Amino acid sequence: MWLEADISRHLQAAGQHFRLQVQLHCSQRHVVLFGPSGAGKSLTLKAIAGLLTPDAGRIVLDGQVLFDAAAGICLPARARRLGYVFQDYALFPHLTVRQNVAFGLQTGWWNPRRGGRHAEVEHWLQALRIERLGDLMPSQVSGGQRQRTALARALVTRPRALLLDEPFAALDHDLRAHLRSELQAVLEQAGIPLLLISHDPQDVTMFGQQVLRLADGRTLQPGPLTAR
Repeated sequence: MWLEADISRHLQAAGQHFRLQVQLHCSQRHVVLFGPSGAGKSLTLKAIAGLLTPDAGRIVLDGQVLFDAAAGICLPARARRLGYVFQDYALFPHLTVRQNVAFGLQTGWWNPRRGGRHAEVEHWLQALRIERLGDLMPSQVSGGQRQRTALARALVTRPRALLLDEPFAALDHDLRAHLRSELQAVLEQAGIPLLLISHDPQDVTMFGQQVLRLADGRTLQPGPLTAR
């Protein structure tokens, strides 16, 4: 069991209420958290990554407690050593592709130096076939290339696990199929666990060694996959 989570969080905005109450037991290396839009998948991923603090519960990764409300434990996001890729990739528009990837290695406030080279950065630029784009800005590259840049930034720190938030949702059908295959090859090379959230059954087919279903903020018992 590489990841276990039993967490709850109540959210309220503009008169709307939403309660997240999920239990995850990830026993396989590649896990898909599957469910419709608004099910609470992104909230769950952010809680695991340390970007959202649950009201109660516990999160354990490879035997290490990341969060325990009762014990007062809440490791900051950086200390959890998880690679996180947002749905919109969240690249810095004022940094080049290479600087965006290198940002994952930064420990201070300064941006990576333009034109600088780091062996780990160059490794992932080459592994994801974007080494020729290193000096371009995110606005100058395609959607698929931006996704590769975000993946490289997540992988450059050699994270303990990779968390992906709907990584293919913004891409057209043909590009999705191509990048799914690329991601699978990268995961085999990196040898790290994956937690991917999606409402697309094709992601389940490719990456779903284990599938956890979520709806209305709650985990469901195994059953047919349906999403909208």
